[in-house]
Amino acid sequence: MFLFNLLFALTGLLILTVGAIVQSSYHHYSNFVADESVSVAPILLIIVGSVVFIIAFFGCCGALKENSCMVLTFSVFLIVIFLLEFGIGIAGYVKHGQLEEILEKGFNSTLHNYDKSIDSQHAWRLIQSELSCCGVQGPRDWEQVFHNNTLPNSCCVQMPANTNECTIEHSLQDGCMKKLLSLLQTNALILGGVGIGIAVVQLLAVCFACCLSRAFKRNYEAV
Repeated sequence: MFLFNLLFALTGLLILTVGAIVQSSYHHYSNFVADESVSVAPILLIIVGSVVFIIAFFGCCGALKENSCMVLTFSVFLIVIFLLEFGIGIAGYVKHGQLEEILEKGFNSTLHNYDKSIDSQHAWRLIQSELSCCGVQGPRDWEQVFHNNTLPNSCCVQMPANTNECTIEHSLQDGCMKKLLSLLQTNALILGGVGIGIAVVQLLAVCFACCLSRAFKRNYEAV
């Protein structure tokens, strides 16, 4: 049982790590994610991962002391965690299907506010440099912002030798929305898969803990 709870604690670390990685990617490009509820699932996963360590402690103590009450408490906590993780998993898959619409709103909003907002300028410079992309669907999206056939410098990997201005001819051709969508969809699927996968494992753990609690109780009554 002790080894089982050690494994359970490690799953908590896995949950926390996955939640932190997914939340980091959402936060890093938060200007383009127009729905704050998208970040709720990874935050919950971080909280759940932390709580799992505490629950694993109860399980270890209960098993070492052969205390049926502590093991039963462990089982109740496991059920609550199971429901949370299953819900997080479902939320991850639901948001996976809505990401394209959410990103489209965010990208169009920051593009239209580019001249008015320093945050939008910084966000576009960051995403175009890191994801090697230009514009929402492509470099021509910038024509509604720049009217002299130039683009933000972050659209060009190498500037033309005879000028300091980035132009469509020398720019990156891939749109940023497609690249960010692919990144976030992968994260959403990982989030959902981890949530549901570990929830199933922990459901089996509930059954095991309940059986162990009954065994401890029978041994206590026999004494």
